[in-house]
Amino acid sequence: MPEPTDTTAESAAAVPPRSGGRCGPWSGARAVLADLRAVDGALYAAVAATPTPALDRGLRRLSGAADHSKISFAVAGALVLAGGRARTAAWAGLGAVAVASASANLLGKRLVRRPRPDREAARVTVDRHVPMPSSASFPSGHTASAVAFATAVGVSLPPAAVPLSLLASAVGYSRVHTGVHYPGDVAGGAVLGLASAAVSLAGTRAWERRRRAIA
Repeated sequence: MPEPTDTTAESAAAVPPRSGGRCGPWSGARAVLADLRAVDGALYAAVAATPTPALDRGLRRLSGAADHSKISFAVAGALVLAGGRARTAAWAGLGAVAVASASANLLGKRLVRRPRPDREAARVTVDRHVPMPSSASFPSGHTASAVAFATAVGVSLPPAAVPLSLLASAVGYSRVHTGVHYPGDVAGGAVLGLASAAVSLAGTRAWERRRRAIA
């Protein structure tokens, strides 16, 4: 008679040994990033799937008007003409835009290289479409520049803080609404904009102190 086989031992041998529930720090970070990307994609899809015909045209125009920081330059021009404290605020805002734009386009996009969303697959309605940029998706340069300008000007000229912050928020959302950015790109751009404003404000204050010392 053939000898009986130990199926229990064979099954145990087929199961790979457990690592005791441990995982390296990079594995944990990758898992968190994967979950965040999933949430980011779900939010993008939710915005794309929500019909908003009354908003589509306005947000599309706002997104286009924010190209190359045209809105910020227009506001800065008005502030310069106003003179005094408003003029100083304008220079701080323009400096923040310069820092944000360079950081987003020369550093952020080249380092992260996140692909743009697939607007067709998400079925973003054509009424929302603006030209899809060829650059990387993260971070949103429009948002970075708009937030940088709003923050720097708002700190230098408090009465302008609320309207410019609302405008910057609308610009950021418009980039998701038109399908050219994920919400995470906009969030990253906002953080970069805040940091850029801090850099510009520090430079503006140092310049003012130096000017006063010379005077």
